Amino acid sequence: MPLYECVFIARNDVTQQQVETIADNIGTTLGEQGGAVVKREYWGLRGLAYKVKKNRKGHYMLLGINAPAPAMQEVVRQLGLNEDVLRELTIRVEEIDPETPSAILAKRADDRDRERGFRGPKPAGRFGSGRAAGGRDDREEFRARPRDEMDLNLNDEM
Repeated sequence: MPLYECVFIARNDVTQQQVETIADNIGTTLGEQGGAVVKREYWGLRGLAYKVKKNRKGHYMLLGINAPAPAMQEVVRQLGLNEDVLRELTIRVEEIDPETPSAILAKRADDRDRERGFRGPKPAGRFGSGRAAGGRDDREEFRARPRDEMDLNLNDEM
């Protein structure tokens, strides 16, 4: 049987349980027609690139499916009729590895592993605009002059 990956986006005002229910309904439809859901990943509530049916966010769900073509046509039809589903995309793939997380979940795990605290010293920018050693500015106009030097300058002007 052919293998498919199906990603659908549900509206942001439905709950995660309702998104899981949509995926369960897809699984029962496939089961009736001789197919099965091999892999199932909930990617969470994510921002959309642009508004879709007045929604800025959506619940993303990935399904790895092993089913005949007529069963997949029925699933795509049902997703299109469901009012809670904003978009769906189904593609045929060569293989599905149920153990390996998708690129989206792998990236999220990498982001969690990375420390978000101290990011290192601020690099010196152009013209030495970064943090100077000791927090002082070495430009001439900001250097403190000795008091007697300032008094001599005032006396010369008078």
